[in-house]
Amino acid sequence: MSPKHIGAALLAAGLLAGCGEGTDELQTWMEQQRRDAKPSVTPLQAPKKFDPQPYQAAQGVEPFSNQKLTVAIRQEARAPNSLLSAQLNRRKEPLEAYPLDSMGMVGSVARGASPFALLRVDNLLYQVKVGDYLGQNYGRVTAISETEISLREIVQDAAGEWIERPATLQLQERAR
Repeated sequence: MSPKHIGAALLAAGLLAGCGEGTDELQTWMEQQRRDAKPSVTPLQAPKKFDPQPYQAAQGVEPFSNQKLTVAIRQEARAPNSLLSAQLNRRKEPLEAYPLDSMGMVGSVARGASPFALLRVDNLLYQVKVGDYLGQNYGRVTAISETEISLREIVQDAAGEWIERPATLQLQERAR
């Protein structure tokens, strides 16, 4: 070994020996801090006693039942200027049981001067003329052309008022 290497080794040993001497004071300070530190943990509260309450609304009318909706519509129809009053007093037609989006116009025919439209609903064909009712919103056919059926529906607007709304059913071309 060369004198440089020996000198470097002695210097490193001396430095390491110097680092180990001051740790006693640090150790005593750490022990004192551990003894003096008192954690502040709030105690848990005892759980509250649960008192079950009986459900008493089970005997009442369900808020989303058809019965309640029917009563509300009948009350609305009793209003003197209501669009529904005439609709509720007539007999429903078969095509009023289906929504408009489940119907498809597949053609049109004319007998004399009267146009008829052909509708496909659940793989059955129906003939529709002006004045017939269809759809679940009291839709009444107002016009029939070769390519579409125009109708007037009665729906509620955002304010809850019954209004007339135009709707159409377009001729559906066959996919090839």
